[in-house]
Amino acid sequence: MPINELRAMEIFAKAVELGSLRKAAAAQGMSPQAASQALSQLEQRLGVRLLHRTTRSISPTDEGQQLLEATQPALAMLERALQRVRSAKDEIAGPLHIAAPRSGFVPVIWPVLNAFCEQYPEIQPDLHLDDHISNWVLERADVGFRIGAPPEEGLIARKLFPIQLIICASPAYLERHGLPLRLEDLAAHRCSVFRHPATGKVYPWYVKVDGELVSRDLPPAISTNDIELELRAVLDGQAIGQLSAISAAPHIRAGRLRPLLLQHMTDHMGVYLYYGSRRAQPARVRRFIEFALDRLGNQSEFVLNEPELQANQ
Repeated sequence: MPINELRAMEIFAKAVELGSLRKAAAAQGMSPQAASQALSQLEQRLGVRLLHRTTRSISPTDEGQQLLEATQPALAMLERALQRVRSAKDEIAGPLHIAAPRSGFVPVIWPVLNAFCEQYPEIQPDLHLDDHISNWVLERADVGFRIGAPPEEGLIARKLFPIQLIICASPAYLERHGLPLRLEDLAAHRCSVFRHPATGKVYPWYVKVDGELVSRDLPPAISTNDIELELRAVLDGQAIGQLSAISAAPHIRAGRLRPLLLQHMTDHMGVYLYYGSRRAQPARVRRFIEFALDRLGNQSEFVLNEPELQANQ
């Protein structure tokens, strides 16, 4: 049924209920003229008259009464359904669809989601982890996270914190193989490289040289498409790695890894939270966005400050 016919049916039913087309128009938030026109168009489409009208009162015709009795249960059911949707919009409850990277992102997203669910136990999180560049619309995501550049136009993106890429090694590795003092020294060392889990593409190391971002392709001693395995290999002294601070920061602070060549560290990428228009957004989504921004904005757990880096070098 076209939406204009549905609107006309609602006007007709309300006019019979209130005994006045003017009152029905006010109840529907429209002018009496617009209500009268909508009702006339419905009568023309059906080819019958639905109301007897006088200057003082209205009453349904026989055809109007038949239509009213046939459609009133459906209209009442529709109104209840619409009211449930309006009520649900304001509840901190129900499904929450989140899209996020798979590789290395669980330490970032899970503490936030866990704390949110503790505070709002009626939330039903649906977390989709994938290293592909996600299609926000197709995934039906309420909110997403991305590592790298901001998402495409049409979405609202908020940068949470920068991603530091830190060249680091374990004390055991440095004891066996020595300390690289220049980027050129890395050619004589065992280095790890990361392959994108979705494409298999080998990432170069991105470093800062004279203030410019440059990429370096290194002969790999170890290559893997798993961030946790690469971290384990570096911790166990099998290689020097360029790791994100999300993975490396707790180990650097604990002395299990040493940052190297700090003058070449880069933070050109970031972690972004993104979402669509906030217009008509359910309260549970708005609250999660605010919660995540508060927990992850200017994050210090996954970002090492200069004194921490220098102290552990």
